[in-house]
Amino acid sequence: MSDIILKISSYQTEIMTALSQTLVMIIISMTAALVIGLPMGTIMYLKAINYYKSKKMTVVSQVINLYVDIIRSFPFLLFVVSIIPFTRFVLGTSFGTMAAAFPLCFVAIANYARMSEQALLDVPRETIELAKSLGTTTRQLVFNFLYVEARSSLVLSFTTVTIGMVSYSTIMGVVGGGGIGDFAIRYGYQTYEYEIMYTTIIVMIISVILIQKTGTLLANYLDKRKIF
Repeated sequence: MSDIILKISSYQTEIMTALSQTLVMIIISMTAALVIGLPMGTIMYLKAINYYKSKKMTVVSQVINLYVDIIRSFPFLLFVVSIIPFTRFVLGTSFGTMAAAFPLCFVAIANYARMSEQALLDVPRETIELAKSLGTTTRQLVFNFLYVEARSSLVLSFTTVTIGMVSYSTIMGVVGGGGIGDFAIRYGYQTYEYEIMYTTIIVMIISVILIQKTGTLLANYLDKRKIF
């Protein structure tokens, strides 16, 4: 046991670097999911309940739906490789943590857009009718009614997508993104240091559990529908 601890401690710097790279990728991609994915999901929801009547918004909703369906059905590794030229065009490089976060943003946006749409569909139609009867604007409807009613579900959806991004980030070593998954492969599997690999897996499991627990606690706190 002491030999294993000593071996793991010798990689302390590399482990911390890998964790920080994963954290950067997750923060960037989930920020994009919140800022872009949530509005996209809201537009799809408003179109689904026929709130929008204009042809322009119908086209916008259809484009968003198409984007979400394509990204979510695309094998992730192939997606990462296929947009390398676009990543290089936008960022000036296709290598590194920032370049790795770029394709993650597309996936996080698509996943959270769909999940936020589903969360909003759980809002009772009576809430929408009440908002309409009060003469609310679209902005007031979304922020004062929809997001308030669906906040618990939106947090749980955000938690689920975050955990998914942790999983996706593990293969970003293909573009030199680093991260905890790349560390496990390079320092554990490829060098036959299985203690390092299994330790990394345990760290990832603990991280996912903490993310899920935090998301669940926050969702329960925000859920005002609880009787007890």
